[in-house]
Amino acid sequence: MMNFLTPSVGVVFLFLFLLVCIGYVGVPLWLWTLYVASVLVFYQAPFWGWIVFGILALVFNIPQIRRKLITAYLVKAIAALKLLPKISDTEQEAIEAGNAWVESEFFSGKPNFQRLLSEPYPQLSPDIKLFLDNQVEKVCQMATDWEIHSRKDLPPEVWDYLRQERFFGMMIPTEYGGLGFSNLAYSAVMTKLASRSFTHTATVGVTNSLGPAKLLLRYGTLAQKSHYLPRLAIGEEIPCFALTEPNAGSDAGSIVSNGIVFKGEDSKLYLRLNWEKRYITLATIATLMGLAFRLRDPDNLLGKGEDVGITCALIPTNTPGVIIDRRHDPMGVPFYNSPTVGKDVIVSIDQIIGGVDQAGQGWKMLMQSLAAGRGISFPATCTGIAKLVTRVTGAYARVRRQFGLNIGRFEGVEEPLARIGGLTYIMEAAKLYTVGAVDKGEQPAVVSAIAKYNFTELSRQIINDGMDIMGGAGICRGPRNLLANIYSATPIPITVEGANILTRTMIIFGQGVIRSHPYVYQEIAALNDTNVKAFDRIFWQHLGSIIRNFFRTVLLSLSRGYLTRSHVSGTTAKYYRKLAWASASFAFLTDLSLIAYGGTLKRQEKLTGRFADILSWMYLATATLRRFEAEGRNPEDIPLVDWSMQYAFAQIQKGFMGILDNMSVPLLGIVATWWRLNPIGRMPADKLGGKIARIMQTPGMQKDNLTKNIYIPTNTEEALGRLEQALMLSVAAESILKKIKTAIKEGKLPQDKPVMLIRNALEAEIISLDEVKLLTQAESARNDAVRVDSFTLKEYQGDSVTEISGSKTKICGTSLKKKTVKGKI
Repeated sequence: MMNFLTPSVGVVFLFLFLLVCIGYVGVPLWLWTLYVASVLVFYQAPFWGWIVFGILALVFNIPQIRRKLITAYLVKAIAALKLLPKISDTEQEAIEAGNAWVESEFFSGKPNFQRLLSEPYPQLSPDIKLFLDNQVEKVCQMATDWEIHSRKDLPPEVWDYLRQERFFGMMIPTEYGGLGFSNLAYSAVMTKLASRSFTHTATVGVTNSLGPAKLLLRYGTLAQKSHYLPRLAIGEEIPCFALTEPNAGSDAGSIVSNGIVFKGEDSKLYLRLNWEKRYITLATIATLMGLAFRLRDPDNLLGKGEDVGITCALIPTNTPGVIIDRRHDPMGVPFYNSPTVGKDVIVSIDQIIGGVDQAGQGWKMLMQSLAAGRGISFPATCTGIAKLVTRVTGAYARVRRQFGLNIGRFEGVEEPLARIGGLTYIMEAAKLYTVGAVDKGEQPAVVSAIAKYNFTELSRQIINDGMDIMGGAGICRGPRNLLANIYSATPIPITVEGANILTRTMIIFGQGVIRSHPYVYQEIAALNDTNVKAFDRIFWQHLGSIIRNFFRTVLLSLSRGYLTRSHVSGTTAKYYRKLAWASASFAFLTDLSLIAYGGTLKRQEKLTGRFADILSWMYLATATLRRFEAEGRNPEDIPLVDWSMQYAFAQIQKGFMGILDNMSVPLLGIVATWWRLNPIGRMPADKLGGKIARIMQTPGMQKDNLTKNIYIPTNTEEALGRLEQALMLSVAAESILKKIKTAIKEGKLPQDKPVMLIRNALEAEIISLDEVKLLTQAESARNDAVRVDSFTLKEYQGDSVTEISGSKTKICGTSLKKKTVKGKI
């Protein structure tokens, strides 16, 4: 009998065993040593081979020897070749402002799905639902988006009600007179307000998210909190925060606004401030300005040196020298946004937020506030917009007819409808997944950047698709148009609080690879401190991780993820396997890019942007899976989950191909060819998209769940209320129209459009009188719902103050008596 356990076969078996160990548990140095020793035994190595092996084994396995003979020289070489990115002081503060969260799992190459699925997915409490159904509902009822747009401001009664119900103090604790809301509650309010008017969210959002209140809560002195927070909570003080300057936009750390410490005649310390700021929301009407500036102390009165650093202070806007007499016009959206100038403005040193102790800590304050804030307000606003567009386009596609069919039955309309519905499902999932982390106490700076960038870009995609579906009804402004003002406003969230181009190319991955990678930040710190011992401990772990992720990438790619275990069963199990595959590939290519580009990687912005896309879509996919589990694995949601996950993996595939095609590393061209032949994802099938489109066009629980917690007016004189009524009547009438169509086919009725044969069908007893009434109602409602606004020349041009009260505005051949709308045009 042949002896199969030959030395060569034995080595192969050992190698395969080692390969599996590398791919799934990692291999410590001692196991490598054991493997090499086994090879030497099998091949009966000579004595000198064992001598060489023994020396190398000692060098690599005994840390004290390894550090002196290998690691010390590696530290010098890495520093000389600048293989790791250098971190500036402002970058350092930005990186330390938040903490790594679940995104770090993807940098590891082996995500812990038990952890990912155990993260909170919060639900609204009865108290918050009551607030949404009452106070928020009333705000939405008080003015339509068109009325706000026409008067270029919220009506006075809306301002009064927002103050009365403490909308400006939602995040201020109850002991200071605020509502004491959680981030979840605040997010829900913003989502519903956004579904009514962007102006609501711009106004309420700044007062709660990026303003003095938030900084005071975290850093303010007791005296500052006691004085300002109660006034902010009730709207007695209207806040703004001034950061951006003409030459300090995305590079906010380069601000030149300055303050100088000096001693007054009363021997007290004061600040003399000079600034020029722009794009400051609410500045025009603000009574209290948060100001970021560079503080200098020429006489070292604070004991912190001459250049104290970026500092934040509270400036009452009635202080002499504060100039706010102009206003920006951001895309015609009527929220207050202004430039402001300060000339020799004198305030007490006590106006520094947090007092003298916090002088020079302004950049850290801002970064820590933004680290979490961007992950709440933008997702909430954009999700509200997405849900509104879902509701509007789904109804319109069912109500609007062309060529004898509802336009939603055309595949050309189904495609954008599916994108709208699928992306809306993803956004709701990621919104709640992110807010759950922040309410738990996390400060997920990278995830907040992911949320800011992706939610604003996805809402742009959704509103663009919505405008395409609405056609002419989307471009003619007026009280019937629900999308035009949102379309105009879309570039605003794209631009503010870190422009999207910067956020994608520099923050998500550029900072993420340092903050969230399991080893890089520690290696940089060890190099900066020339700490060979610390570097030795981290570096060899990192090297083992690179090798492990290489083999995991190969094995998972060859098996399409099936060599890893899914933590769930059923239809979504395959998506967990693919996420493991994506993570291993992402982690390995991340390390490869660090080796290939070293410290210049952050300047390879096209590559870092693609890495950011992959990281983003892994996060969005994880949030989607978390939602499916948290909502009880509802079988009716499987089409939405499948579409969302397939779309996510298609974007991940696109990101990988962009990296492999453009990264200057030998042999990656071959790998790129393999990825084309063996893609991790493809776009969702047309048939699946059709299911999403039908969900959006069908009244019922699924559509309601997809668009829950937004404002849907019951008043059928309003645009959305009118459209909802037309949808319900149209759906109810479809079975009656089907009877008429069948009668036409059977020759019982002449060839014509069914709606033209209603009388004939009644006379032929094909339909009843009640059915005729329903058909007539449905047809009348449908015709009314698809009409668009038009104006007389006088109404269109307007006076400085226009009365539309009682006037009749022609709407495509009919007359519609308008409700009173008073205000400045």
